[in-house]
Amino acid sequence: LRFQAVEIGIGSFAVVPAHATVAEGKVLPIERPMFILNKPVKMFYSLESEEAKIPEETPIVHPDFEAITANTHFRHEIVDHCVQETLLCFAGALRDNKEVEFSFR
Repeated sequence: LRFQAVEIGIGSFAVVPAHATVAEGKVLPIERPMFILNKPVKMFYSLESEEAKIPEETPIVHPDFEAITANTHFRHEIVDHCVQETLLCFAGALRDNKEVEFSFR
């Protein structure tokens, strides 16, 4: 399968197939990024969101820190620490009701 979801502790991130309507009513296949917070996180922060779901047939995996380490040349501990710091930053933004935007290349 081409698509998979990555579980990062507080939710899952995936790129899923979708369709966009463009000029003259034509439909264009696209890939849509999605992040779905886990239910306990939504409940803890009293968050409401649309019920978007990652397709059931999408396999869910955990980050492969060894592969990330090999591709970035950072030690495993640094990669793990960066992920943890990002999650703490995200949790703080949720707590303070701030808007958060992540950009990916």
